[in-house]
Amino acid sequence: MNFFGIGLPEMLVILAIALLVFGPKKLPEIGRSLGKALRGFQDASREFESEIKREIDRTPATPAEATVEPPVLDSAPTEAVTVEKQTETQV
Repeated sequence: MNFFGIGLPEMLVILAIALLVFGPKKLPEIGRSLGKALRGFQDASREFESEIKREIDRTPATPAEATVEPPVLDSAPTEAVTVEKQTETQV
């Protein structure tokens, strides 16, 4: 049994120190709240992972499948340029 590089003897020493520091009455409560916090973190992690997978599945796999609209060119600048050219030629 090896958690985060901590073996069974080290785990027992940590539990014994925690028992001495917090006492036998507080230790189950601390363990319970720690378990709830870890469960909440795991649930949030799973939800985040599933959301990412859904977004990946929703997006097209290849760029050819993507629908990209071509940019709409505004006709106002071209008219201004043509008017400007006409005035230069008339002068």
